[in-house]
Formats: sequence, structure tokens, C-alpha cells
Amino acid sequence: MKLIAATKNKNKIRELEEIFSPLGFSVEAGVFDDVEETGETFEENSLLKARAAAKIYKTFTIADDSGLCVEALGGRPGVYSARYAGEGASDRDKYEKLLSELSGEKNRRAKFVTAASLIFPDGREITAVGEVLGFITQAPAGEGGFGYDPVFFCPELGKTFAEATSEEKNSVSHRSRAMNKLADKLKTMLKENEED
Repeated sequence: MKLIAATKNKNKIRELEEIFSPLGFSVEAGVFDDVEETGETFEENSLLKARAAAKIYKTFTIADDSGLCVEALGGRPGVYSARYAGEGASDRDKYEKLLSELSGEKNRRAKFVTAASLIFPDGREITAVGEVLGFITQAPAGEGGFGYDPVFFCPELGKTFAEATSEEKNSVSHRSRAMNKLADKLKTMLKENEED
């Protein structure tokens, strides 16, 4: 069975292959225009992208939306994580704006969140959310990762995401947690279909 992913990210495709190929799926990147993320939650945005792909491909489609939620900022940047420092801002611009907003703030608690959505060819939809808890550092650390990784300290790893290897990060990441939950739900539904 074919699973179309609403992403251009090759690393994400590889990660999805690892999770969904044991269920009998081959994962391919879909080709379509970027979907405007008008949802107020990560789940709404992931559904918008998965539904757009489903309209084009008429097969199993999957999409996700992720972001950083900082407690002292009332959950911001949240769904605006990618656009937090304005259109075309670099990763560095984003995390420097974040550090500036948190200047002098003692509460540095934050979480990365991913909502993943999968649409069946018959229109059924399933979603799952994954989170990883941590806190925002005083200064960036590490050369790896992307986005807010240099300023997100993960207690489970004892380092920032940017200091972690990709294997270490994937072992605890919000995206892998959401995708694995989604795969478990899908496995259950496919099993139920066989039994009907």
C-alpha cells in the first residue's frame, strides 16, 4: 500500500518509512503546493495538510505540524513557531527572539509538540499528538538539529537537541512519538478491517 506524506523533507520520509513499512506501506513524498496553515492548533494544521494531499492522491496520506510551546509566553510561539520572527527569518533569528523575550524570566519550561494526521482513501481520519518536555537554555548550545534545537534542553538526553545525534533526538522526539502513536492506531484499525 502507498502512503503519501505531505512533506519535502527527506529525513522525515526516512523516519516514516521506518515506522510504517512494517505495516505494509511504502512512503512517498507528495508533490503539491504548500498548504496555508490557518488552523489554531497543531492538529488542525496537520489535518489541513493531510486532507489537501488526500484530495490529490486518493490514497493513504499523512501530514504533521510541529512547534515549540513556552510556558512563560502563554504557549507561544506555538503554531506560529516557523513564522515567529517574521517571514524568511533564519533559525538563529527565531531562537534569538525567543531568548530575548525570555530575558530575566526564571520559568524556562517548554515543550515541543507534534500533531500527526492520517487520512484513509475512504475519508476516515486519525490523529495523534506527541510531546517532549524540556526547558529553554540561557544561550544556544550545539551545532546539530534545526529550528529551536540549540536552545531546547531535553532532560531525557541531558543536553540540547542541537547537541544530540539524530539517533538520540529521534529516540525521544515529539515527531517520532506522534508517528508511533499514529502507527499503533492504524495497526488496530487495519486489524479490525481484516476481522470484519
